[in-house]
Amino acid sequence: MTGRPTRKILAVASGGGHWVQLLRLKSVFADCATTFATVNHAYRADVPGNRFYVISDATRWSKIGLLMVAAQLARIMMKESPDVIISTGAAPGYIALRLGRLFGAKTIWIDSIANVEQLSLSGQWARSTADLWLTQWPHLAKPNGPHFVGTLL
Repeated sequence: MTGRPTRKILAVASGGGHWVQLLRLKSVFADCATTFATVNHAYRADVPGNRFYVISDATRWSKIGLLMVAAQLARIMMKESPDVIISTGAAPGYIALRLGRLFGAKTIWIDSIANVEQLSLSGQWARSTADLWLTQWPHLAKPNGPHFVGTLL
């Protein structure tokens, strides 16, 4: 067999709008082995044919919840060995990027379109973690990031 090996992507998002925005990127992942991780069992129906994991949802106000999410994501990463981790937020996505760096993966953060006035807190924290740090609002872009390349509306 010749050619490049299939790139393995782990796509992580919490629920609601974060998940909807991540789904809008599915066509970009078409030639990749993509695994999705999110907080709602019902979302499995959105990604048929892909590996899928349910993780706990947690916020910065729940330290134990964040540790649980970190443990779940670490297990997923050990099993899947992703080359790239991408997230549209929120806390579970940020944790995935942090862990992904430890596992040697490239990381991409796309801040939510809902954050019109300023980056989300997770998006601000992603600055030091993401290899590619993006905003969906041109007026929030800066020369050193986050960068604006379009929206996922």
